Amino acid sequence: MDKKRIVVVGNGMVGHRFIEELCDRNNNNEFEIITFSEEPRLAYDRVQLSSFFSGKTANDLMLTSEEAYDDKGVHYYLNEKVVAIQRENKCVVTDKGREVFYDKLVLATGSYPFVPPIQGNDQAHCHVYRTIEDLEAIRASGDTSQVGVVVGGGLLGLEAANAIQNMGLETHVVEFAPRLMAVQLDDGGGELLKQKITSLGVTIHTEKATKAISAGNASRYKLEFADGSELETDVVVFSAGIRPQDALAKAHDLALGERGGIVVNDSCQTSDSDIYAIGECALWEGRIFGLVAPGYQMARVVAAKLCGEEAAFKGADMSTKLKLLGVDVASIGDAHGNTPGAQSYTFSDGIEQVYKRVIVSEDGTKLLGAVLVGDVDSYSHLLQTMLNDLPLPEFPSVLLLSDGAADSDTGSAGLASLPDTAQICSCYDVTKGTIKAAVAAGCSSMAELKAETKASTGCGGCAALTKQVMDTELAALGHEVNNDLCEHFHYTRHELADIVRIKKVKTFDDLLESHGSGLGCDICKPTVGSILASFWNDYVLKDEHIGLQDTNDNYLGNMQKDGTYSVVPRVAGGEITPDKLIVLGQVAKQYDLYTKVTGGQRIDLFGAQLHELPDIWKILVDAGFETGHAYGKSVRTVKSCVGSTWCRYGIDDSVGFAINIEDRYKGLRSPHKLKFAVSGCTRECAEAQSKDIGIIATENGWNLYVCGNGGMRPRHGDLFASDLDRVDLIKYIDRILMFYIRTADRLQRTSVWLENLEGGLDYLKQVVIEDKLSIADELEKEMAESLGQYQCEWKTTIESPERLKRFKHFINSEQADSGLKYITERGQRVPAPAEKETLADGVGVQQAEKVQRIDVVEIQG
Repeated sequence: MDKKRIVVVGNGMVGHRFIEELCDRNNNNEFEIITFSEEPRLAYDRVQLSSFFSGKTANDLMLTSEEAYDDKGVHYYLNEKVVAIQRENKCVVTDKGREVFYDKLVLATGSYPFVPPIQGNDQAHCHVYRTIEDLEAIRASGDTSQVGVVVGGGLLGLEAANAIQNMGLETHVVEFAPRLMAVQLDDGGGELLKQKITSLGVTIHTEKATKAISAGNASRYKLEFADGSELETDVVVFSAGIRPQDALAKAHDLALGERGGIVVNDSCQTSDSDIYAIGECALWEGRIFGLVAPGYQMARVVAAKLCGEEAAFKGADMSTKLKLLGVDVASIGDAHGNTPGAQSYTFSDGIEQVYKRVIVSEDGTKLLGAVLVGDVDSYSHLLQTMLNDLPLPEFPSVLLLSDGAADSDTGSAGLASLPDTAQICSCYDVTKGTIKAAVAAGCSSMAELKAETKASTGCGGCAALTKQVMDTELAALGHEVNNDLCEHFHYTRHELADIVRIKKVKTFDDLLESHGSGLGCDICKPTVGSILASFWNDYVLKDEHIGLQDTNDNYLGNMQKDGTYSVVPRVAGGEITPDKLIVLGQVAKQYDLYTKVTGGQRIDLFGAQLHELPDIWKILVDAGFETGHAYGKSVRTVKSCVGSTWCRYGIDDSVGFAINIEDRYKGLRSPHKLKFAVSGCTRECAEAQSKDIGIIATENGWNLYVCGNGGMRPRHGDLFASDLDRVDLIKYIDRILMFYIRTADRLQRTSVWLENLEGGLDYLKQVVIEDKLSIADELEKEMAESLGQYQCEWKTTIESPERLKRFKHFINSEQADSGLKYITERGQRVPAPAEKETLADGVGVQQAEKVQRIDVVEIQG
């Protein structure tokens, strides 16, 4: 039997995926596969290109190898471009004169980067961001440069900005639209993304049209903008979008769209039935799909059709989850609320830097889309809810507070609500039912599941949900569930805490070398950083620790919505002298800071720019203040009433005791933030029962309440012990907190920890009071060791010239951030409000009246 010859033009990610799909089906050896690559190598992972600047090599990015193709019988030609198609003869011709005949031709030519028609865009240090060769050229330019500019603030533009920053250059992003990621994000999400990226040292310029690139004064070039402003730079990287690579098809009379793209039908056939087009070069029903997952679906359809199977491409969901410059971002479905009658609910937390918006149908029964910035834990749940038309809660706004787990109280749908046909992995079209069948057949780890189903081996965005489905099915079958922290550490957070504690591990690198693998990730790095800080309480900005911290810890202050920072000195027990009040007032006045007395008895100063922080804290430290750790997962505050000192109902000295307790536990790091309160009587003016540790005076001593939470999931604390003296009370708190530090999951509040603790409150009492595990002395000793290492992190920082270098907006300049806008409200400077959403997104005036907002802001303290 003669083999059918399949020629694939293009060996990028989609072309390679098609070859894999066809090889998997080629059991009868009926196909001869030939592929051409214009580049000097076979397919590599373009999604991970930016990792090239953080140490990975071209080999690390490869998706296949010449040996693998040889083993599969795939013929390949590198550095060779197909320049002609002789449709009548069914033959392609290359730039080297090679003629290859085909039975079926698959065009996987992808796209090319669009370079705006700007005068001077072709100079030596102007680049695009598309291939490994492009990256090598950018790196060569970076070696002789100090400033880099990316033209384009979309997905690839921000990836390019990350690459430039990783090279140590002062980095700018210039975007024509009024916000970053204009396609995926709404105004609120784009604004928060801008703030978070700005805080990382990248300067964002929106609504800028570049008209020319000319010789610079201080730098190699300068960008001249249409509004008359200029920006100097040494390197320019264009990432202003892509265009379908359709020149070959156009030259040989295949049907194209009005704006380009090779027209295909549901079988991905072009106007020539023997020629197919897949990926970013293909135009289906007027749409180009710029993500890799739809291209993979097209590849799967064509491979199936060539093997006589029923398959059709019916479009693709363009939802995406990714991390840009360390910032978690996700966009789902109709993120802009363009559907007629759409309603939206918004959650905005300026302190924790989280923005969420969900868009639902006019009748509130269907999820249409979502935008998530800063916290994307609910991505998988929201995506599955939308894709499978799952019912919404009676009040859809609770979706903003859901982490995606099943919750009967809110009506949120969990994994059990997903049908077996629900697509878990869009890259390989793996359904929930497929995963369940694989688990039933013996897959009990992610490695085995990936090998069997290929789920989460594409873009990786479905990894968390894939594991949840696997774990749920394993549990249902009576198997032990793997709760590894991540792929780099095959331990739970609890087990890692024990390893660090028992083996006295002091750095992440040491732990990775002895008990992990790989380089680490955004799950294990901050988790281990928190564990190390909890036990050893080392200075978090040491070289060996700084890469583990989040934005707030990196700059020892909470980043605010406008990219400035809060200054929160400790005011133990809320007690402050007039002299210290005067100092705070003078600092606020000198630096024009917004001043607020918080519910946690702190005086917070908002609006400090990055370069101002060391100067402000020098004044405060000299006046006797310490950092209040409002930025850390640590003890934040100990709230108190005035107690017996002033109140006629007070039974005991709540202020003095609160000060003693705060002085004892200040700086203690833990899996999540901790808040205490001390009330001088049962009238409970300090609201102690809503705190992680609550203390209330009685006629016979102190009552201790534990694991309360006044946050997004309010919970009253449980009465742990009554009528305690101060010695026993402190002893119990030491044991409880250290047991929590040892055993809690990552980012788990005490309230959730107690709810999940096997045996609950009774078991905790047995461990702490009865010493059931014989570890009480250990817990007290570990607490004493941690507290004994306390230091004011700001005092340490301002005494180190090396550490102070990081508190600059620009690497080689003392310049302040001139892009901040303020107005005056109630006599104080506050950020100018963002532009209101317009009604130009397909939402009429009457429909817009249905938009609802839930603004939730938790003030630190």
